[in-house]
Amino acid sequence: MREIVLDTETTGFDPETGDRIVEIGAIELWNHVATGETYHQYINPERMMPAEAFGVHGIGPDILEPPQQPQPGQVTLKDKPVFARVGEAFRDFIGDAKLVIHNAAFDMKFLNAELRWMGLPEIPFDRAIDTLALARRKFPGSPATLDALCRRFGIDNSNRVLHGALLDSEILAEVYLELIGGKQPDFGLSAVVNTGAGPTETWRAYPRPAPLPPRLTEDERAAHEAFVDKLGDKAVWKRA
Repeated sequence: MREIVLDTETTGFDPETGDRIVEIGAIELWNHVATGETYHQYINPERMMPAEAFGVHGIGPDILEPPQQPQPGQVTLKDKPVFARVGEAFRDFIGDAKLVIHNAAFDMKFLNAELRWMGLPEIPFDRAIDTLALARRKFPGSPATLDALCRRFGIDNSNRVLHGALLDSEILAEVYLELIGGKQPDFGLSAVVNTGAGPTETWRAYPRPAPLPPRLTEDERAAHEAFVDKLGDKAVWKRA
């Protein structure tokens, strides 16, 4: 099962009044495990950056009014591509996967507005998994912001000084996995086993009485060693 955990940063709250996306960050999950595949893009919004939005994410000092000199670590936007140049690549990355988004209504309205302006098909809303709604159902009455959920689950978000789409996607992936039951929610292991034939037993893992015999042949082992030798002294297998 392929899922894309996604976040955007924008110039404001409503694309219908002229606000635009300035950053998209997304990471791929396969069966609830991060694969390492990511999508990250800064986007020129073709408009000025409101001070309020800049205060949230710190992106685009060069399009403020008046423009500011970029400080170390700040991202400029005039030199970035417009959405029309990256929209196809974004569609290709997400494919037909489910999209995991915190407050999905916000990001989906921006993504669909940008795609619509390009003449591309919009993304059906039923493809979105809204972690804000998941958190409110699981913890009714409790704060459900991303920071609050990080505190609840003990997830380190100390690098989140300002909002950033890729960092927020990485944090959201951890939050999402906690909300649905842990990093392997479908694996089905439990420390307590009830066989139905007596008292409930506590399951424990025991070592095998004898190790399993190796399945590699000598020819395969020699071929692997020859392959590793070609990789140089920094090969992972040599460090191991």
